[in-house]
Amino acid sequence: MKQIEVQIMGQSYLLGCPEDGEAQLRSAVERVDAAMCKIRDAGKVKARDRIAVLASLNLAFDLVQAEAASAAQAAAAPAPTPAADDANTTDPRLPQLIRRLDQVLAGDGHLL
Repeated sequence: MKQIEVQIMGQSYLLGCPEDGEAQLRSAVERVDAAMCKIRDAGKVKARDRIAVLASLNLAFDLVQAEAASAAQAAAAPAPTPAADDANTTDPRLPQLIRRLDQVLAGDGHLL
């Protein structure tokens, strides 16, 4: 694991970073820095630790809202129907069942 140096609210931090995760980590650092600076610049909170807690809560709240919106969107979307080829690979008995249903339904000419 490599280490990268970042700045958050003017203070340097040395962070461990997976080899393929530097871009994502830097993006996260930018979000945290922006959230903390916004709270600091509002002038109501001065202590760095309190600013960090409030920024963390704001970011976590945003994440929970995004997850809830995504879940609601997924629940509202119609369930995908598997293609015939997908169904055949899912259960090997399915083609046999379909043939049997075709035989039974074709026998009397009625659907039910």
